[in-house]
Amino acid sequence: MDNAVLAEGLARRFGETTALAGVDLAARTGSVLGILGPNGAGKTTAVRVLATLLAPDSGHAAVCGHDVVRDAHRVRQLVGLTGQYASVDEMLTGFENLLLIGRLLGQSRAEAKANAGDLLTRFDLSDAAGRAVKTYSGGMRRRLDLAASLIGRPRVLFLDEPTTGLDPRSRLGLWRMVRDLVADGVTVLLTTQYLDEADQLADEIAVIDHGRVIATGTPAELKARTGAQPLVVRPSEPAHLPVVTAIVRELTGVVPAVEDTTVTATVTDPALLPAVVRRLDDARVTVAELALRDASLDEVFLSLTGHRAEESTDTPDLERTPA
Repeated sequence: MDNAVLAEGLARRFGETTALAGVDLAARTGSVLGILGPNGAGKTTAVRVLATLLAPDSGHAAVCGHDVVRDAHRVRQLVGLTGQYASVDEMLTGFENLLLIGRLLGQSRAEAKANAGDLLTRFDLSDAAGRAVKTYSGGMRRRLDLAASLIGRPRVLFLDEPTTGLDPRSRLGLWRMVRDLVADGVTVLLTTQYLDEADQLADEIAVIDHGRVIATGTPAELKARTGAQPLVVRPSEPAHLPVVTAIVRELTGVVPAVEDTTVTATVTDPALLPAVVRRLDDARVTVAELALRDASLDEVFLSLTGHRAEESTDTPDLERTPA
């Protein structure tokens, strides 16, 4: 298997606190590896090690076959990084930001100008190219930040919680751009605490909690590990909601969740569905919705860790610790 990113046994401590406790990761070339976990889990520390911004205390990692410690200079030529917070210069224009980065990377002025223009067009920023970045919206800054990380045409792109603080429309736009990059052959390592983001973008997921990888697999494989599915029942008549709730509770043995006119309970036996249908028919209850859905990644994370991905943990937040 051709892995663009491979890490084995990565460990990193900050004083008395362990940020990484032996992390193994593998990202196939031309795919998206999602690293899922709450704040303080060690996601950003792992990215910083892989991007050569931090040296591991132990373990080793390679990007495109180059060791991140011994061949750090070569690795930096192959990767791009977009952090949690936009790193562009607010006083410069969008075009000037990209031109500056291109020149710092050793590109000729003509090449840097051409690349800047192409990326501004690609990320729908051409109309704002001559404006100071301080006038950009959050979504525009995020797009410019992503464009900046692509000036060097990286083979591997690290996206560290790239949609933090974005509105839904901007998030969807960035997701589309990530898909386009992967279609062009770029390998993306994406850290996120948004489960829907991992579900939408990742070919494979590594779940990190307290500095350790606790599960890996495709989104479908991880969902299958829970062994449970949400049973959803929505009666056509709101007046039948108490009857539906009582039937679901009796047949599942759990207290269902009721939101608006929808009753939901987690079940482990798919054979319950026809039993629910029979009981609803006997009670002369018609339904607008009756289904067994796939488990969500949120439910997977909860089953693996005992808490939801957005919840903070006892691990201190080391995500902003300087290299």
